[in-house]
Amino acid sequence: MAIHLLDYYQAIERTSQAMLDAAQTQDWDEMVRLESACAVLIARLRELGSETPLTPEERARKQRIMLTLLRHDAQIRELVEPWVDELGTVLHPPQSRLLH
Repeated sequence: MAIHLLDYYQAIERTSQAMLDAAQTQDWDEMVRLESACAVLIARLRELGSETPLTPEERARKQRIMLTLLRHDAQIRELVEPWVDELGTVLHPPQSRLLH
């Protein structure tokens, strides 16, 4: 196989780090672009995942990568949620109620 399964995990890990970097600098356009790139990598990984057995060492590396991805995801969510809340307020301002 030309590209090993772990190569995809490592590419996703690098992309996830770049997404975190973009979120930390509030570069939302870059973050969205990277999120799309990550989705492509994940789709390809899913295609290969069931076909490729991993050695115990590779499974351990995969587990470390997955834990890193979870940490990145939590940090990204923490940075993005206030922005999403603010965007929601701008797009859907609270309606004032008239009292009669």
